[in-house]
Amino acid sequence: MIKKCENCNQEKEHHAKGFCYSCYKKLKWEPKIISCKRCKRKMAMHAKNLCAGCYNFIFHLDKNKAYNQRKSHKVDLKTYRKVTKECVICGFDKIVDLHRIDSNKENNSLKNLIGLCPNHHRMINNYNFRSEIFVQLKTKGFDLPFNEKLEFHKKETLSN
Repeated sequence: MIKKCENCNQEKEHHAKGFCYSCYKKLKWEPKIISCKRCKRKMAMHAKNLCAGCYNFIFHLDKNKAYNQRKSHKVDLKTYRKVTKECVICGFDKIVDLHRIDSNKENNSLKNLIGLCPNHHRMINNYNFRSEIFVQLKTKGFDLPFNEKLEFHKKETLSN
Protein backbone atom coordinates (compact mmCIF):
# COMPACT_ATOMS: atom_id res chain seq x y z
CA MET A 1 0.00 0.00 0.00
CA ILE A 2 1.49 3.36 -1.01
CA LYS A 3 1.00 6.20 1.49
CA LYS A 4 2.78 9.37 2.53
CA CYS A 5 5.45 8.76 5.19
CA GLU A 6 5.00 10.83 8.37
CA ASN A 7 8.76 11.37 8.70
CA CYS A 8 10.17 11.99 5.21
CA ASN A 9 6.86 13.06 3.56
CA GLN A 10 7.57 10.94 0.50
CA GLU A 11 5.02 8.66 -1.06
CA LYS A 12 6.44 5.19 -0.56
CA GLU A 13 5.19 1.79 0.32
CA HIS A 14 3.74 1.94 3.81
CA HIS A 15 5.47 -0.26 6.39
CA ALA A 16 4.03 0.36 9.88
CA LYS A 17 2.89 3.15 12.18
CA GLY A 18 2.68 5.64 9.31
CA PHE A 19 6.33 5.28 8.24
CA CYS A 20 8.06 3.96 5.15
CA TYR A 21 10.39 1.01 5.68
CA SER A 22 13.64 3.03 6.01
CA CYS A 23 12.16 5.58 8.43
CA TYR A 24 10.55 2.85 10.52
CA LYS A 25 13.89 1.04 10.76
CA LYS A 26 15.67 4.26 11.83
CA LEU A 27 13.09 5.62 14.28
CA LYS A 28 10.83 2.91 15.68
CA TRP A 29 12.40 -0.51 15.22
CA GLU A 30 14.29 -1.99 18.16
CA PRO A 31 16.01 -5.38 18.04
CA LYS A 32 14.98 -8.05 20.52
CA ILE A 33 17.46 -8.21 23.38
CA ILE A 34 17.79 -11.75 24.67
CA SER A 35 20.67 -13.81 25.97
CA CYS A 36 22.83 -15.62 23.42
CA LYS A 37 22.65 -19.44 23.50
CA ARG A 38 26.44 -19.77 23.35
CA CYS A 39 28.00 -16.89 25.30
CA LYS A 40 24.97 -16.01 27.50
CA ARG A 41 25.44 -12.25 26.96
CA LYS A 42 22.30 -10.14 26.58
CA MET A 43 22.55 -8.66 23.10
CA ALA A 44 20.58 -8.13 19.94
CA MET A 45 20.16 -11.49 18.28
CA HIS A 46 21.51 -12.16 14.80
CA ALA A 47 20.08 -15.58 13.92
CA LYS A 48 19.40 -18.92 15.60
CA ASN A 49 19.36 -17.20 19.02
CA LEU A 50 23.05 -16.30 18.70
CA CYS A 51 24.68 -12.88 18.84
CA ALA A 52 26.49 -11.80 15.66
CA GLY A 53 29.93 -12.74 17.02
CA CYS A 54 28.90 -16.26 18.03
CA TYR A 55 26.99 -16.80 14.78
CA ASN A 56 30.05 -15.89 12.70
CA PHE A 57 32.30 -18.00 14.92
CA ILE A 58 30.13 -21.10 14.54
CA PHE A 59 29.02 -20.85 10.92
CA HIS A 60 31.82 -18.91 9.20
CA LEU A 61 34.97 -19.91 11.10
CA ASP A 62 36.45 -21.94 8.24
CA LYS A 63 35.88 -19.09 5.78
CA ASN A 64 37.52 -16.58 8.11
CA LYS A 65 40.52 -18.83 8.70
CA ALA A 66 40.95 -19.44 4.97
CA TYR A 67 40.71 -15.70 4.27
CA ASN A 68 43.30 -14.89 6.96
CA GLN A 69 45.67 -17.58 5.69
CA ARG A 70 45.40 -16.30 2.12
CA LYS A 71 45.97 -12.75 3.33
CA SER A 72 49.02 -13.64 5.43
CA HIS A 73 50.54 -15.84 2.71
CA LYS A 74 49.67 -13.38 -0.10
CA VAL A 75 48.25 -16.12 -2.32
CA ASP A 76 45.11 -15.80 -4.44
CA LEU A 77 42.05 -17.91 -3.59
CA LYS A 78 42.29 -20.25 -6.59
CA THR A 79 45.91 -21.16 -5.83
CA TYR A 80 45.22 -21.50 -2.10
CA ARG A 81 42.32 -23.90 -2.66
CA LYS A 82 44.31 -25.93 -5.18
CA VAL A 83 47.33 -26.31 -2.90
CA THR A 84 45.42 -26.97 0.34
CA LYS A 85 43.13 -29.64 -1.09
CA GLU A 86 45.00 -32.43 0.72
CA CYS A 87 48.29 -33.19 2.47
CA VAL A 88 50.89 -34.14 -0.15
CA ILE A 89 52.43 -36.75 2.17
CA CYS A 90 49.51 -38.64 3.71
CA GLY A 91 46.48 -37.44 1.74
CA PHE A 92 44.62 -36.07 4.79
CA ASP A 93 42.03 -33.55 3.58
CA LYS A 94 40.18 -32.25 6.66
CA ILE A 95 42.68 -29.61 7.85
CA VAL A 96 45.49 -28.64 5.48
CA ASP A 97 48.08 -25.88 6.01
CA LEU A 98 50.02 -24.03 3.34
CA HIS A 99 53.80 -24.48 3.46
CA ARG A 100 56.56 -22.93 1.37
CA ILE A 101 59.35 -25.38 0.59
CA ASP A 102 62.10 -22.74 0.38
CA SER A 103 60.69 -20.59 3.26
CA ASN A 104 60.67 -17.53 0.98
CA LYS A 105 57.42 -15.63 1.56
CA GLU A 106 57.76 -13.82 -1.77
CA ASN A 107 57.99 -17.03 -3.82
CA ASN A 108 54.38 -17.94 -4.71
CA SER A 109 55.10 -20.41 -7.52
CA LEU A 110 53.13 -23.65 -7.47
CA LYS A 111 56.38 -25.65 -7.25
CA ASN A 112 57.20 -23.89 -3.97
CA LEU A 113 53.76 -24.22 -2.33
CA ILE A 114 52.61 -27.49 -0.80
CA GLY A 115 49.69 -28.48 1.41
CA LEU A 116 50.52 -30.29 4.63
CA CYS A 117 48.34 -31.66 7.40
CA PRO A 118 49.08 -30.14 10.85
CA ASN A 119 51.19 -33.14 11.87
CA HIS A 120 53.48 -33.07 8.85
CA HIS A 121 53.61 -29.25 8.90
CA ARG A 122 54.82 -29.36 12.49
CA MET A 123 57.33 -32.07 11.62
CA ILE A 124 58.80 -30.13 8.67
CA ASN A 125 59.32 -27.10 10.93
CA ASN A 126 61.10 -29.20 13.56
CA TYR A 127 64.76 -30.03 12.80
CA ASN A 128 64.45 -33.47 14.44
CA PHE A 129 61.94 -34.64 11.81
CA ARG A 130 62.67 -32.37 8.84
CA SER A 131 64.99 -34.82 7.07
CA GLU A 132 62.36 -37.57 7.32
CA ILE A 133 59.72 -35.32 5.72
CA PHE A 134 62.19 -34.13 3.05
CA VAL A 135 62.88 -37.76 2.10
CA GLN A 136 59.15 -38.39 1.69
CA LEU A 137 58.76 -35.21 -0.38
CA LYS A 138 61.75 -36.18 -2.53
CA THR A 139 60.16 -39.57 -3.29
CA LYS A 140 56.95 -37.78 -4.31
CA GLY A 141 58.96 -35.75 -6.86
CA PHE A 142 59.28 -32.33 -5.19
CA ASP A 143 62.31 -30.11 -5.80
CA LEU A 144 63.89 -29.44 -2.41
CA PRO A 145 66.43 -26.68 -1.80
CA PHE A 146 69.82 -27.47 -0.28
CA ASN A 147 69.86 -26.35 3.34
CA GLU A 148 73.20 -26.12 5.14
CA LYS A 149 71.52 -26.11 8.54
CA LEU A 150 69.84 -29.41 7.73
CA GLU A 151 73.10 -30.97 6.55
CA PHE A 152 74.77 -29.86 9.80
CA HIS A 153 71.97 -31.47 11.79
CA LYS A 154 72.36 -34.76 9.89
CA LYS A 155 76.07 -34.85 10.81
CA GLU A 156 75.21 -34.22 14.49
CA THR A 157 72.67 -37.04 14.63
CA LEU A 158 74.99 -39.47 12.81
CA SER A 159 77.87 -38.85 15.23
CA ASN A 160 75.70 -39.48 18.33
